Amino acid sequence: MSLLTTMLEGSVSLSHLGGAIGAGLAAIGAGIGIGQIGKGAVESIARQPEAANDIRANMILTAAFVEGVALFAVIAGLLAVLK
Repeated sequence: MSLLTTMLEGSVSLSHLGGAIGAGLAAIGAGIGIGQIGKGAVESIARQPEAANDIRANMILTAAFVEGVALFAVIAGLLAVLK
């Protein structure tokens, strides 16, 4: 018997499982996105050190937007689990 079958026959419903997976994927996606933002900012500052302040400000703003979207996704996933 597979693990998924065992989980589905138990007290875990499919919506709970989907919500938990969705919340995890949102957190992983946010981590990857912010990593890419940081990578791009560091490379840009290395190429043009005189623009470091502008690049840093844009990096922080973009990372905040990614975190905001990820927070909404994680909350939606957790609400699906608790429902």
